[in-house]
Amino acid sequence: MLAAVAATGYTTPTPIQEQAIPHVLARRDVLGIAQTGTGKTAAFVLPMLTMLEKGRARARMPRTLILEPTRELAAQVKESFDKYGAGQKLNVALLIGGVSFGDQDIKLTRGVDVLIATPGRLLDHTERGGLLLTGVELLVIDEADRMLDMGFIPDIERICKLVPFTRQTLFFTATMPPEIRRITEAFLHNPEKIEVSRPATTAVGVAQFQVPVGREPHDKRETLRHLLRDAKDLQNAIIFCNRKREVALLYKSLQKHGFSVGALHGDMDQSARTAALDQFRKGEIPLLVASDVAARGLDIPATSHVFNFDVPHHADDYVHRIGRTGRAGRAGTAISLVTPLDQKSIVAIEKLIGQTIPRADGGPETQPVDAATAPASGEAEHPRRSRSREGAREGTREGRKPRRERDSRRSGGRGGHTGSPPPSPAAAFTPPAAPQPSRTPSIGRAEAPPSPRDPAPEPADHSHLPAFLLRPVRARV
Repeated sequence: MLAAVAATGYTTPTPIQEQAIPHVLARRDVLGIAQTGTGKTAAFVLPMLTMLEKGRARARMPRTLILEPTRELAAQVKESFDKYGAGQKLNVALLIGGVSFGDQDIKLTRGVDVLIATPGRLLDHTERGGLLLTGVELLVIDEADRMLDMGFIPDIERICKLVPFTRQTLFFTATMPPEIRRITEAFLHNPEKIEVSRPATTAVGVAQFQVPVGREPHDKRETLRHLLRDAKDLQNAIIFCNRKREVALLYKSLQKHGFSVGALHGDMDQSARTAALDQFRKGEIPLLVASDVAARGLDIPATSHVFNFDVPHHADDYVHRIGRTGRAGRAGTAISLVTPLDQKSIVAIEKLIGQTIPRADGGPETQPVDAATAPASGEAEHPRRSRSREGAREGTREGRKPRRERDSRRSGGRGGHTGSPPPSPAAAFTPPAAPQPSRTPSIGRAEAPPSPRDPAPEPADHSHLPAFLLRPVRARV
């Protein structure tokens, strides 16, 4: 194993590896909290290889179990076992969606030393009776906060009840929400807590910027193309979107403008997802448009830039997204395209990471938008409608009077009293009631007498009527 580690070029361990490996070898439970890109995978893969040198696997009863939130992360962990355990004869199986059950059953029947799985597919095999977890000696729960975001916590609780109580548990996460803290208290026994960085912090080597853009999607796409063409030292970049539909639209737009780009989101077939990721790793395509399925744990060391085409709704996702660059001590750049609607999310992100994200100019089309002087297109219709209504009111007899006199008449005729608070917007304009035939202005028709149940009549308010309806009408004799 040491020869395999030396062959990969690693000479000194990272802080999380240096502190976690001795406790794992001592058979202690470990709670590891470290920001993404610090080598958490090797922190449990290397000691597991040493511990699995003795013993053998039995059919349908894996010796160790590793839970990952996504298929890509599970495949990446298997690659680490293949790389570091090249000199050992270990059976490693991968249980993920998108692959036939038959092939996976064959591997389980032969006996598995290391089982790497996503929670959903693992429970499918156990419910079919093709997998027993009673022989698990070591349980690893990786990227636990991502499990929480994807709704896997109930599945994790079920799996923890299927494995032996005396197992060793390794729990790794980048953030510690209250729900994750509850899980650790329930399923870890006197763990060694290893915290190499404050939860929800970003890597030191990542330069972060925010670029103000307009609200329209074409403004954002044009700004992104400008940034991609003018970026310095851009080797390859991941461009994150919040929605799968936006991933597909941006992918087609960049292709149309001559960029070499791939796409990655959850609705793609597993073969297409794997092919796009392999092309990006090998450098065949420099750009990858992805959803948050690529935001957690993917190790692509050469990624120089990360672009947030959409600012994430959850601040924790920002930490994981920009963690795809600046890995293993490298330098990286993270740029977020910020619309006026994203200001609330940016404030939450800055509060979480404890620093202010500086603004950068993305070009002539990305000048900051002043909401006071240039309202957005999505909200500009309402002020225009309100101005037209006020103009109609000003053309009426009521609208020609000063505001103070109108307010006094609506408050009951107390014209000289100015100490009362001004009426609320809801009281200033009330929608007209359904028109009654007897109350509409007509020729030669008297208004119906008020009902005894009606309150005392007040001065009529015709401010909601257009001016032409209030003009006097002369009847022809």
